[in-house]
Amino acid sequence: QVQLVESGGGLVQAGGSLRLSCAASGRTFSSYAMGWFRQAPGKEREFVAVVSWSGATTNYADSVKGRFTISRDNAKNTVYLQMNSLKPEDTAVYYCAASRVDEAPRAELYSYWGQGTQVTVSS
Repeated sequence: QVQLVESGGGLVQAGGSLRLSCAASGRTFSSYAMGWFRQAPGKEREFVAVVSWSGATTNYADSVKGRFTISRDNAKNTVYLQMNSLKPEDTAVYYCAASRVDEAPRAELYSYWGQGTQVTVSS
């Protein structure tokens, strides 16, 4: 069982930055690939980024590549999403999730989800 709690969301102007954090419970954090997803009003949940068990490999959605960076600290059971050059279209609820499938690219491969944190980017 893994419990995930996101933090760091908020309101920011276009071009600004935010850093999301996701704290995980449990002693097996390093056994899970960790992903970030987002869901905007009226839209389906979409993949944002994933980091492998070890943190050595990352993958990003094309829409955030070059602007967002995912990382993890297995000693702190925490995964991060650094978001730079934010755009109004990045506005969404952001969720972190844990998967036993390394580098899992799809939501259905994730077993555990956080409650989400709101990110709002004003123009």
